[in-house]
Amino acid sequence: MIDKELLEILVCPVCKKPLIVKGESLKCGQCRRVYPIKDNIPVMLVDEATTDPT
Repeated sequence: MIDKELLEILVCPVCKKPLIVKGESLKCGQCRRVYPIKDNIPVMLVDEATTDPT
């Protein structure tokens, strides 16, 4: 999965809030965008993100 040191510095590219691991993705608690993780690499592109309604 994602290295802890990398996770500590990653933030949402839209609202700049910290991300949490949610299954095979990273979720922003503020704007609820969900960024996929492909081959253990987070894809931090807004166009690739989905929005979690919860």
